[in-house]
Amino acid sequence: MMMLPRTNTQHQKSRFTRAVACLLLILSCNIVTRTEALLFGVRKRSTLPISLISKLQDQQQHQFYHPVNNAAPLQETGSRIYASSLTSNEGSPSSSSALTDAPNGAGASMATSTTKGATRHQLKPWQSTLTRIGMMSYVVGMCVALPLTLIPQKLMYKMGVMTKEQKEHYAVATSAFCARWLLRLIPFCRVTIYPYHHPNPVESVWVCNHSSLLDIFIMLACDRQLRGSTRRPIKTVYWKELEKNPICNLLFKQAGFIPVQMAANKAGEDNDYDKSSFKRLLKDSKQAFKDGFDMGILPEGQLNPTPEKGLLPVFSGAFTLARMSRRPIQMMAMNGAPDLWHPMHGMHCIGRHVKLRAYPYTFRFANSTDFVDTFKTIVGHFALYGQDLSEEELNNLLCKILTSSANSNK
Repeated sequence: MMMLPRTNTQHQKSRFTRAVACLLLILSCNIVTRTEALLFGVRKRSTLPISLISKLQDQQQHQFYHPVNNAAPLQETGSRIYASSLTSNEGSPSSSSALTDAPNGAGASMATSTTKGATRHQLKPWQSTLTRIGMMSYVVGMCVALPLTLIPQKLMYKMGVMTKEQKEHYAVATSAFCARWLLRLIPFCRVTIYPYHHPNPVESVWVCNHSSLLDIFIMLACDRQLRGSTRRPIKTVYWKELEKNPICNLLFKQAGFIPVQMAANKAGEDNDYDKSSFKRLLKDSKQAFKDGFDMGILPEGQLNPTPEKGLLPVFSGAFTLARMSRRPIQMMAMNGAPDLWHPMHGMHCIGRHVKLRAYPYTFRFANSTDFVDTFKTIVGHFALYGQDLSEEELNNLLCKILTSSANSNK
């Protein structure tokens, strides 16, 4: 049967229908966004104290330490975001660079807590059971969602539809999308984010503590709120033995994460690295920066079996990588994940409040000792107590680091 050509009236009706559909879609998205803001609203927090901002701006041109953002830090604000409401605040160009975002942070009033590390709220047995069920459902959901979304991309890459760089970027973005929406659908924990968004982030080596098997999921779910829409995706360095897990194997290889070989060991035991794998690490890191990625390293070298006692011995590999690649170091910290899934006690679920922190400055350390000491002091304190150093402690630390850097440059 021969098809009759469309008349002008039919074309006009078709265009009108598409226009109405687009308007309805935009309106529905706006309604959803506003509803999320009302139900799970974002609460603004204070910024850096004036004295500390002035100190950082005076040191901005120093080779060793400088804030990442060249914009006025006073215009930046933070936000508290719960896992059941991971709403994006990326519509605003401002985000947190404030140490006072964290409770009892630098410059914050210490009146609400007379001791370091406020007492955690212990879950009741029925709350612990429900949290455990939710967490297990979330993990199972991720184990289903990742293969369903990553395997088609893998097939497209093998057929030559996408390049290796596209495959890796899509894999990270897809995994973060799955983790973020599953956490919205199954809010088994409450996440407080102290973000830092930069409109034009520099190529960096990111470091963070590692205290729970949930770390990777929480990082993926919260990375958009933590570092903003302009963030560079992170390629993480991982232990090659993790590839024995099929889900980890799929995610890590698809995203182009970089393996390091070492002898099998238990959490807390000394690491026996294969030094030949470090050559590949350096080569792959340089390529990662060219492809638009940042690097992510866990300086503790393994999962911390006793996070309640503080950090494990910190390795200087991140400093070596940053120095050889001529990139600065930026820091993140996480607190509370072991209360859900402890490395030694499993899913005991004694708490459900997780805190995630991105620090608003870059470091170019003079030596590995300065890096190790700074990581232990800043990240270690937040990981253990869920709060930042006081302004006085932070100023003393920065002065010590700057003095060390100045002496090394003489």
